[in-house]
Amino acid sequence: MRKYMDYTADSAQFSFDLNKSPLFKLNSQNLINVLGVQHLNTLENSSLLDIFLSKGFYVEPHYHQNASELVYCISGEARVTILNPFTRQLINEVITPGMVANVPQGWWHYEEALTDDTHLLAIFDAPTPEVILGSDILALTPANVMAETYCIDEKMWKDVTAPIHPGTYIGPACKAERPVSPSYYQPAPIRYV
Repeated sequence: MRKYMDYTADSAQFSFDLNKSPLFKLNSQNLINVLGVQHLNTLENSSLLDIFLSKGFYVEPHYHQNASELVYCISGEARVTILNPFTRQLINEVITPGMVANVPQGWWHYEEALTDDTHLLAIFDAPTPEVILGSDILALTPANVMAETYCIDEKMWKDVTAPIHPGTYIGPACKAERPVSPSYYQPAPIRYV
């Protein structure tokens, strides 16, 4: 459903400072800022993430059930890895400044910085992209379900997944103190269907 926007209203917003909208901060070199319709009400059907990564850091595996994502490289170099659900093959796209990688809606993917000072812009065709994070799946699925489904030892699964925190966003999480996530996606905007 399309929301009507009165562009003559005093409440119409035409600019926003992304630096004032943190989604997640692992440390000063690895962070994500967010812009959605709740920040800039004239956006309509688009949103974005402003992503900063150091070499070897990842935006964790995840998917967006309601939006496609276009990843644009501003600086540095990144590998965007996408799981094609039709061929069951991983697609690895290395992007450098000026290049883009397209992630279709609902496809499992992640980004890895191949150089320090990598800066990416993720653009979505939804006013607020929904996300299901790999850390949420691993940390929130009951251990007995994983053990019984995949014929693995339940205690071993618990031991292996114990360090995983829901809402990791940027990893390796073990390289920094556990950050406190801002509330953009937590908890209300995440809708698990």
